[in-house]
Amino acid sequence: MSTTGPIPPTPPSRWLMTAYALAQVLWLVPLLVIFVLIVVGGVLVVVWVGLVLLVAAIPALRWFADQQRSIASRVLGVEIPRPYRPLPAGGPLVRLRAVASDPMTWRDLLWLLWAVSFGWVLSLLVIVLLVTVVTGFIWWYGVGPILWIRSVVDRALLSYGTTEALEQRVQVLTRTRADAVDHSAAELRRLERDLHDGTQARLVSLSMSLGMAETLFETDPEAAARMVGEARSTTTAAIGELRSVVRGIHPPVLADRGLDGGVRALALDMAVPVEVSGSIPGRPPAPVESAVYFAIAECLANAAKHAEPQHAWIVLEHRDGLLRAVVGDDGRGGADPRQGTGMRGVMRRLAAFDGTMSVSSPADGPTIVTLEVPCDLSSPKTTPFSEPG
Repeated sequence: MSTTGPIPPTPPSRWLMTAYALAQVLWLVPLLVIFVLIVVGGVLVVVWVGLVLLVAAIPALRWFADQQRSIASRVLGVEIPRPYRPLPAGGPLVRLRAVASDPMTWRDLLWLLWAVSFGWVLSLLVIVLLVTVVTGFIWWYGVGPILWIRSVVDRALLSYGTTEALEQRVQVLTRTRADAVDHSAAELRRLERDLHDGTQARLVSLSMSLGMAETLFETDPEAAARMVGEARSTTTAAIGELRSVVRGIHPPVLADRGLDGGVRALALDMAVPVEVSGSIPGRPPAPVESAVYFAIAECLANAAKHAEPQHAWIVLEHRDGLLRAVVGDDGRGGADPRQGTGMRGVMRRLAAFDGTMSVSSPADGPTIVTLEVPCDLSSPKTTPFSEPG
């Protein structure tokens, strides 16, 4: 049973709920074994034996907890997300420390006690009512309420409460706000560096050339004319660099044609063939549009630079208030978002809008990067995104 599948619109049948109850009854033995391993491992944690027991028992407990979340979400008809904190990179001790500091681990232990006691009794009651002939009619009307009661308790134990969820939300917002501020500061430094090293230097050279031409107009008109021509060339180059800087802030094609058209134009500039499919029936907010555009551009640049692909593809869609872009390539794979600054920059850029990035990149490819940002779309006919002038 998957914990990530869609929730059916109708509650499960009586027979399916009975099958759930039977599975919960059969879980008694492995859950008791897990309970013993955790208790013994906690006592012997000062020696390596205890650590080995905990490393084996906690993932097994989380697997059973995930299965129960799946059952409860189908019985209750609501999504129960997997609430564990992501594990950090490092050895078993680092991961075990992170698991021990996760509040959800202690909720799992509390659920374990419930599952092998009162919860198990409720599931067993469903089976007993079915197999006992004289209580068949009670099973017919009681299996739903009994499984509903157990699922309500399971959801309360296996998911965060309102206060804890709000605390986590505050922590996420604090972190993403700090990342957004750091990213904005880095972008400002980049713009300052580009203007200082490029455009400003050319404008200084232009000013000097015009000043020298002014002094030569009376004594050497031909040399003055040549300097004016050089100044004109310098002006053209400065305008081109200014356009490049502006394009780095918000590409004109993105303002004129939206994310859909901007991504298709971006695909045409790639050295490898890039197929763009799907469409977006409207315009997301300008900051979201820009963030997703540059995230896609970064993914394509990484593919061309590191993966040596023969073909790449982009899928765009907006469904249920979620803007999704999938960028894939048939290169050599092995992409790790924890390495390098490009992928981490994409994560920070999207996190500022509650967006996420997931990467699937086995050693031999393909690499598939999924970008998701919650947002609403506006009609392109009524929302002016084009810049004046």
